[in-house]
Amino acid sequence: MLPADCAGCRERRPGLRRGVCPACVVALGALRPLAVRPTPAPPGLPPCVALGPYAGPLREALLAYKEHGRHGLARPLGALLAEVVAAAVGEARPLALVPVPDTAAAARSRYGDHLDRLARHCAARLNRSGWAVRVHRPLRASPRPDSVTLDSAGRAAAAETAFQPRSTGPVRGGAGGAAPIVVLLDDIVTTGVTLAAASRVLTATGWAPSVAAVLAATEKRHQS
Repeated sequence: MLPADCAGCRERRPGLRRGVCPACVVALGALRPLAVRPTPAPPGLPPCVALGPYAGPLREALLAYKEHGRHGLARPLGALLAEVVAAAVGEARPLALVPVPDTAAAARSRYGDHLDRLARHCAARLNRSGWAVRVHRPLRASPRPDSVTLDSAGRAAAAETAFQPRSTGPVRGGAGGAAPIVVLLDDIVTTGVTLAAASRVLTATGWAPSVAAVLAATEKRHQS
């Protein structure tokens, strides 16, 4: 087998397991979901749980998946996101997973909505484990600049008009069942304004999220 670049450490190694070398598999497997909250937290931000900090192999794997076309990472990253959802919710119960949608421009540049792919692999993993999970798309993304080009004030301004509801009606349960718990999904939380904006629109249309689950949380750097 020819060597290939590990998505987690960028080293050229043979025998990668789904795009990640054994050392990075161990590093990712050692991460444990924890509650996170930006400071200050924007209005409307639901409780948020992340797999780990936006650093190391997790950061590199996310960048490889989102920005460098490594779509094969959707399955292992989706499985990691399933761990976050399970930790955030606490016990198996009906869930409605709502991924934060890409803009049309971002989806074109990435050859598909990157978070929708993650959400579907996440749901499949949870369903195989006995959960009752479906992915829903009650949000539509409005055109906006890529968040990586914006500072905190720019992110907040863009988030105000970032999402529009689709005409799906309020979330409902199955025949005779209670409505599922809504879990808002994203890959990274930085200031929380995107998740808060999505949550406000969802809440206004009957899809109030109980929790947000993300793969990574950025850590605020303080000037010395």
